[in-house]
Amino acid sequence: MNIIDFDTRIGRQKPNSLLREEACPFCDREHLTDIIAEEDGMILLKNKYNVIVGADQFVLIEGRECQTDMPDYSREKMRHLISFGLHHWQKLLHSGRYEDVLFFKNFGPLSGGTIRHPHMQLVGFPKLDRSCLSLLEYFEGPLIAEKNGVSLRLSQKPRVGFWEINLQTERLHQTESVNTLADFIQLSVDYFMNHFSRRGQSYNIFFYHEGDKKIMVKILPRYATSPLYIGYGIRFRPTSLEEAEKEIKQLYFQDSKE
Repeated sequence: MNIIDFDTRIGRQKPNSLLREEACPFCDREHLTDIIAEEDGMILLKNKYNVIVGADQFVLIEGRECQTDMPDYSREKMRHLISFGLHHWQKLLHSGRYEDVLFFKNFGPLSGGTIRHPHMQLVGFPKLDRSCLSLLEYFEGPLIAEKNGVSLRLSQKPRVGFWEINLQTERLHQTESVNTLADFIQLSVDYFMNHFSRRGQSYNIFFYHEGDKKIMVKILPRYATSPLYIGYGIRFRPTSLEEAEKEIKQLYFQDSKE
């Protein structure tokens, strides 16, 4: 079990452009500090509000535009973003400073985030029980598409419940596979935000790794979490997985030979 202190004093200082309509700190690029890397509008920097005690938090600002997000990006921008993020995630993982580094994205008012401006986060933990982070069974499910060593599946055993899309690849160091991973992430977000039966305003993306090569990604829309999960850990699997599988194939892979 991983129980880690959250610094509420720092947390109270964090800006919130989602719920309180405060000025966006990521738009004020001239006053950003502790920048680690910058490339084509993307910026990786240390998180000014390091609320997780004992960990190092980083923010990856996805671009200059605030009122946009992944479904709006060009294919080239999306691929560049995922390549940039994976590079720095792997760099932190192999730095020798951390037991593990978490890489994820919050978007929308129900995602656990506070800033509307599209961004991702990385958190380096010097000590962490990796066995509690994920189970391989969370990534099982019917195959929807496979290309360049990247698979896209609907989750048969959701981590939280209801709808989750899983991606996997063991070809992290091949450009074609990274590009396909980016394409599949983009279409998954687009499906949940623009085509899903309950069009969403919030979602999460979580990256996982098994060893040095195998990468897994989980994308899920966020709504009010089931009380049966919160109170008892009961996870629900939707009975309409087959319908969603057909819809995703029709929307995104109808003309594909993959």
